[in-house]
Amino acid sequence: MADIRKELEKRILIIDGAMGTMIQRYKLAEADYRGERFKDWHCDVKGNNDLLNITQPQIITEIHKQYLDAGADIIETNTFSSTAIAMADYEMQSLAYELNVAAATCARNAVSEFLASRKASPAGGGLEGAAWVAGAIGPLNKTLSLSPDVNNPGFRAVTFDEVVAAYYEQVKGLADGGVDLLLIETIFDTLNAKAAIYAIKKYFRDTKKESLPVMISGTITDASGRTLSGQTLEAFYTSVMHAKPLSIGLNCALGAKEMRPHIEELSQISSCYVSAYPNAGLPNAMGEYDEHPEDTGHYLEEWAKEGFVNIVGGCCGTTPDHIKHIAEHVKGLTPRPLPIIEKELV
Repeated sequence: MADIRKELEKRILIIDGAMGTMIQRYKLAEADYRGERFKDWHCDVKGNNDLLNITQPQIITEIHKQYLDAGADIIETNTFSSTAIAMADYEMQSLAYELNVAAATCARNAVSEFLASRKASPAGGGLEGAAWVAGAIGPLNKTLSLSPDVNNPGFRAVTFDEVVAAYYEQVKGLADGGVDLLLIETIFDTLNAKAAIYAIKKYFRDTKKESLPVMISGTITDASGRTLSGQTLEAFYTSVMHAKPLSIGLNCALGAKEMRPHIEELSQISSCYVSAYPNAGLPNAMGEYDEHPEDTGHYLEEWAKEGFVNIVGGCCGTTPDHIKHIAEHVKGLTPRPLPIIEKELV
């Protein structure tokens, strides 16, 4: 496996696009989600996309391969909600570890099959001989910084220790499944992200295994330039840099046009690599995304030419066609150089 840091010095890497958009194309019914194993499950499971890692692994592997064919260097595991806390919506808390192992296996199989096909037909794909699997760690459906009860601002639906335990189990499953990187993404509450960082560090300290590189990606929710929990971009950056991440970036909530000033700001303050994977524009009245792949490609090409980014891709609404155009538009462009940080005595 190629050293991702060495690749980042040479070129802009491509991360994949949306998983949910792709799953919707299969028009799966309740029975498809259940499969044989969960055919008698006591509550509805349609919409539990992470469950497909177990019941329809061939679909998840196929989606990963489509992104690899489009030129993705990094593919994300289908584990956005694979924690005991999030799986409680389907009363499937006990499956959290298994879901992460299964998802990592799907992604690893996709990479193996893709690289084997490249050797047989070197002209295919957009990779340069390597691909990395990033274990996706989502933000949770419960937050540590905000109260779900407007009448009780001090109430929290979950404790820090409970969040750490859930993330620890997820990290264990992803690591056991063989991921190359860990990606804490779509962060709207930095305290949740700090729990994930702590869980990652605790897992590798407990197991004495070699730590995996960590990518961190936050979410600016609106034109205010703040996260949902109220932090400015600089405050968010300062809050998580103790993790010494491989990269820090932004994803989701905004299209490329709206995200641009925030990525520009991040590129100026970040001491590590910068990632960006925006949505395919803003959603229309029906909640769908209309931005054409070539438009997304042009936006991200501009960012690359301005020296803002090291890793680019797509989030909600993006497809392999979007990733293909992004890869083509940034190919050969110089990645953002890491700044030289002068040490100062304070």
